[in-house]
Amino acid sequence: MPASERHSTREQKGGRVTRWRHHEPHRSGRSSWLRAAVLGANDGLISTSSLLVGVAAAHAGGSALLITGLAGLLSGALSMAAGEYVSVSSQADSEGADLEQERQALATQPEAELAELEAIYVQRGLSRPLAAQVARELTAHDALAVHAREEIGLSPATRARPIQAASASAAAFSLGAAAPVLLVLLLPMAALVPAITASTLVLLAVLGALAAWLGGAPWLKGSVRVAFWGAAAMALTWLVGRLFGTSSG
Repeated sequence: MPASERHSTREQKGGRVTRWRHHEPHRSGRSSWLRAAVLGANDGLISTSSLLVGVAAAHAGGSALLITGLAGLLSGALSMAAGEYVSVSSQADSEGADLEQERQALATQPEAELAELEAIYVQRGLSRPLAAQVARELTAHDALAVHAREEIGLSPATRARPIQAASASAAAFSLGAAAPVLLVLLLPMAALVPAITASTLVLLAVLGALAAWLGGAPWLKGSVRVAFWGAAAMALTWLVGRLFGTSSG
């Protein structure tokens, strides 16, 4: 059975098909919050774990490690939120300026905008009469929306949402950073570095696989990619901690 049929249903009334409804879920609507959440969680795990491993390698005590972890969690979450908000706000400002430009063009040059829309559909393969009909009907329905989609590439699913991106990023960073901080509270110093390293790599692998699965990509590739860079970051900070801890001691 074709995929389109597997996701379609028919409503019947009195033995006659009255409506065909086709449901095919897509992942593009997740792009705005998924990117921010995955980036935040990765950063929370990698940066906080690497920081703790490096400080532990320098022979710091348990209280110093706890303060370091909490400070890293708080500062990192706020930094991620601020960075995402500023970045996505800039994107939203650009989108707003483009929409305002289209709005004014539609108000002052409606015929030129209609011809432009018609040309877009001709370029995509429609005959000129059909392209003209489609352009007229879509313009009558919602001129700004169709020009935003066809000319600028904007849609409700891909619009920039600064608060959503900042919130998702900060929350995900905090969750990621909380895992190694909890280990500092629960484990003795002797077991801390191996436990943080192992648990962080496992969590990064799971997170990479989950992110890849949600985005429709191969999960193994995403898992290995994220875990590799996490291992590299922790190894480097451990080495720096050992070198500086030895030289200062």
